[in-house]
Amino acid sequence: MATTADLSRGAFLRIEGELGQVLDWEHVTPNKTGALYHVKLRNVRTGKLMQIRFRSGESIELERVELKDMQFIYKEGNALACMDSETFEQVLIDEKLIGEPIRFLKEGMNIEISFDSNETAIFAQIPNFVELMITYTEPGIKGDTATNSSKAATLETGAEVRVPLFVENDQKIRVDTRDGSYIERVK
Repeated sequence: MATTADLSRGAFLRIEGELGQVLDWEHVTPNKTGALYHVKLRNVRTGKLMQIRFRSGESIELERVELKDMQFIYKEGNALACMDSETFEQVLIDEKLIGEPIRFLKEGMNIEISFDSNETAIFAQIPNFVELMITYTEPGIKGDTATNSSKAATLETGAEVRVPLFVENDQKIRVDTRDGSYIERVK
């Protein structure tokens, strides 16, 4: 069993059946009481922040989490079929693990998936920046470059983003998947 001395940023703790990732911790020694650890965690399942205090030397339940880089193959209902590039093993994960950025996911894209000690997928993340083709956007008005305006564009995944007026159909663009913003055109 691990103790509070084993705490580190990025470690995973199991608290009351829930898995949390340590974002930050602080060792505090108040005047009259014993030393304490103030730990800030993010619940892996819900994404909510938690703050917990431990006494110095208290036993904690560290969870071993394995990170695998897997390739997205196809979607089956609310599940995503992913394949390990080294062993060719396929697993189904819930699309809710990715969250909002799933709208930028396309077949063949690599995903980082975290598995707990029971080989259950607990977290998945697509790359922060992806290159996607524009399938439809309104044509820009010639000479309208003085303003910093944008227009809607539909991507090959069906997602809609705002792009500058000079971007046209069938061009590939780089998109930030964290906030859905246009970054640049790709040559």
